[in-house]
Amino acid sequence: MDPRVRDHAETIATHSVDLQDGDNVVIAAPPAAEPLAVALHEVIGDHGANPVALNGNDRFSRAYLRARDDDFETPDHELALIEETDVFIAIRANENVTETSDVSPETNAAYSQARQPILDERLSKRWCLTQYPAPANAQLAEMSTAAYENFVWEAINKDWVAVREYQQQMVEILDPADEVRIVSGETTDVTMSISGNPTLNDYGEKNLPGGEVFTAPVPDSVDGEVLFDKPLYHQGREVTDVYLEFEDGKVVDHAAEKNEDVLTEVLETDEGARYLGELGIGMNRDIDQFTYNMLFDEKMGDTVHMAVGRAYGETVGEGNEQNQSAVHVDMIVDMSEHSRIEVDGEVVQRDGTFRFEDGF
Repeated sequence: MDPRVRDHAETIATHSVDLQDGDNVVIAAPPAAEPLAVALHEVIGDHGANPVALNGNDRFSRAYLRARDDDFETPDHELALIEETDVFIAIRANENVTETSDVSPETNAAYSQARQPILDERLSKRWCLTQYPAPANAQLAEMSTAAYENFVWEAINKDWVAVREYQQQMVEILDPADEVRIVSGETTDVTMSISGNPTLNDYGEKNLPGGEVFTAPVPDSVDGEVLFDKPLYHQGREVTDVYLEFEDGKVVDHAAEKNEDVLTEVLETDEGARYLGELGIGMNRDIDQFTYNMLFDEKMGDTVHMAVGRAYGETVGEGNEQNQSAVHVDMIVDMSEHSRIEVDGEVVQRDGTFRFEDGF
């Protein structure tokens, strides 16, 4: 076994989910992630915990979703499993990244809505979402398998204490703030209130890799327009040049250069899908190229991402409204040129450089 796989498993157990003796652990891992799943079972055994493995196979999902109509019910047996779980570990690794591309967006949206109680329960546990460097993901990133392995493990097997300290500088700017404005070129100018909502420091716990700070906008406060100039890869389809216009928090106009129907179905999932649930600022400069994998791409230095849909409860302050939705779909703005982030009227990042960095 590549020693970096074992390091990856140890990082998940000791850093991301704080694995304890006697914990009940569910691992959702596709076949392409078998080496990491094996290493996790070894580590879980070392800790005296109890694993159950689920085969998260896209071919299974495609077969099921194409055979069903859109009248889904919440699978109570799966919900019961998660209710009895202490730790949930989800591993992404694809044999074919477009396996579910011929499942209709309507079906995907209906399935997501039916599974919302399971997602809610999972998010109440100690959990981690991570990536195993499978060949299909390397291909999507236009990298060799070996180069992609290096890329993934350099982004994951890091000194996360140092990352936390670096990113805390941005947390301390955002946490007490009222208003954020994002400007990029002539195509993006959007303001939002984050008043009373905590800013979280993602240093490789629930998402591995980490490398962002994020919070939730006040749902009805978002105004302006955004062009997400990095592609979105959703449900096996590439959606490019997503444009959203907001009034009083709600998306009132939208467009995309490619696969606009996928974007439309996301926004029509439910009422909350037309409001922002997250504002995130990418700060992981070891992620230095776009890979069509949001787990990595949203953490890139010199980027901002916004998610339509569900807001994470931890980012919503007491007394503030939490945006609810069955979806949470992140999209990215390149902030490396002709861009700035303003916090309460003060520029805190210019062309990707933060005010606490040399060259600002």
